[in-house]
Amino acid sequence: MKFTTGLVLTVIVLMAVGCSSDRQADRAAQNQARAQAEAERPGLLARLNPLRNISFRGALPGAVTEPRPSRRLCGVRGLVGAEIPPVTSEVAGCGVEAPVRVTEVDGVTLSQAAILDCETATALHRWVRKGAKPAVRRRGGGIAELRVAAHYVCRPRNHRAGARISEHGRGRAIDISGVILADGTEMSVLRDWHGSPHSRALQRMHRAACGTFGTTLGPGSDGMHEDHFHYDTARHRGGPYCR
Repeated sequence: MKFTTGLVLTVIVLMAVGCSSDRQADRAAQNQARAQAEAERPGLLARLNPLRNISFRGALPGAVTEPRPSRRLCGVRGLVGAEIPPVTSEVAGCGVEAPVRVTEVDGVTLSQAAILDCETATALHRWVRKGAKPAVRRRGGGIAELRVAAHYVCRPRNHRAGARISEHGRGRAIDISGVILADGTEMSVLRDWHGSPHSRALQRMHRAACGTFGTTLGPGSDGMHEDHFHYDTARHRGGPYCR
């Protein structure tokens, strides 16, 4: 009887030791895995930095680096938009070294944000303030929006193969196809340039652009601008080129 009891106790002790060893082994394995995971996990500062795995080459990812809007873009009060990264191109002559994205000019909204350089954006602000608004005055409640037909785009002049790069390809040009008044009335360059109650206002604002911009083109200029005004800040030897 004593022998049997001793044998049972021995077996129980051996089983307990075995279970304890297994638990210790499991704990050791868990600790090792936890230590490895901690070693692979970035430090606190790295985890708090959303840019840690981003390589910036040219344009920055918008989701991370959305430019902060400014209401004094290019140092001009009322010129609204944001500075954006340099625009580059594989085409020689295209690109903008220090571009801005303009959304509003002296309280007038642009139908689409325009990518320009600061010189051109400033000229656009001057034209809206001293040319377009005085031409319209309070008609229809005044100017609410400009219809932007084109801004930055890398292409040759007048889309002609082999021609020099357009000022659009340098961020130095903008095309305006119409003006929207506060009451919803649209003054269209194509429709209203001649024989319309809006003709005089459109012609006045177009003339006012001459000198503010280096180049001013519109209906009747060269057959390529019948439906919009083209304004750019190119410099010409003989002074502003206005047609």
